[in-house]
Amino acid sequence: MYRFLLTPRWWGINLFVVLAIPFCVFMGTWQLGRFEDRVQSHEQAEKQPDPSTRAAKPLDELLPVDKVTSGRPAMATGTYGDQFLVPGRELDDRQGFYVLNLLRTEGGKALPVVRGWLPGTASGARVPAAPQGVVTVTGDLQASENIHSDGVDARGGLPEGQLGMISAAALVNLVDYDVYDAWVTLPEAEAGGTGGAMKPVPAAAPAGSGLDLKAFQNLGYTGEWFVFAGFVLFMWFRLVRREAEAVRDVALGLVPEAGPEDGPEGGEAGPEGSRPEAGPEGARASEGEAAAQDLAGRTPETAQGS
Repeated sequence: MYRFLLTPRWWGINLFVVLAIPFCVFMGTWQLGRFEDRVQSHEQAEKQPDPSTRAAKPLDELLPVDKVTSGRPAMATGTYGDQFLVPGRELDDRQGFYVLNLLRTEGGKALPVVRGWLPGTASGARVPAAPQGVVTVTGDLQASENIHSDGVDARGGLPEGQLGMISAAALVNLVDYDVYDAWVTLPEAEAGGTGGAMKPVPAAAPAGSGLDLKAFQNLGYTGEWFVFAGFVLFMWFRLVRREAEAVRDVALGLVPEAGPEDGPEGGEAGPEGSRPEAGPEGARASEGEAAAQDLAGRTPETAQGS
């Protein structure tokens, strides 16, 4: 009954099922692993002390920024240079903008420093001036932003002096010197009251260290892949069952097996000896025969009278 499974058509179906189910299981397992990694990173982050409470270290000792060094206090010495305003940033449920200055360090590279936050719009805003001369700043270290970071404006077209994303990739086209692939945010207002009107910007948790929406997306994708695997297996069983039932019905004679002599081409009469339905040419031939018979049945007198 199941010999049909060895036909070429079913070989293709079986091969698809054999490849699809392990692939779905593999993808589901991989997504589950991603979710477990995020849970583990979240648990480890909770066990560690607050990065901002640890002792400050020179900037170069904490680079590159990772989950361990993100949020750590970093020290850098230099002079403030170019200033940019970063619009569309929210703090305490209010819209505003960051005030960012590039600190030209002794090594020649510049470190983006977020000196604070101000409410309102960045266009035409008046901000406190940056300290003059050589300064040493201590700020919470942050990794460069990307298009998925909160508040980032990646559309471009911002007015001159504004910046949509705090990253070395965005600043390299605006300044003619090297920029660190990191930035710091000052935890307190600048000394001397220069930045007293600005609010400090708190450091954000490193990406991938918390149970955010992406973590639960991984968990949802895990369920989807296992559902796909079950659906493929269910459809295969259903197709096999339908094919087996069809073979059984033919074997029991419930359904006549199709042959070359069946149908109109075989010339057999249909139910109750009926003839096949005539097409347009057959209809015209029948009308001609009827007219000939009618004419032959007429007498000469009748034909003349007509």
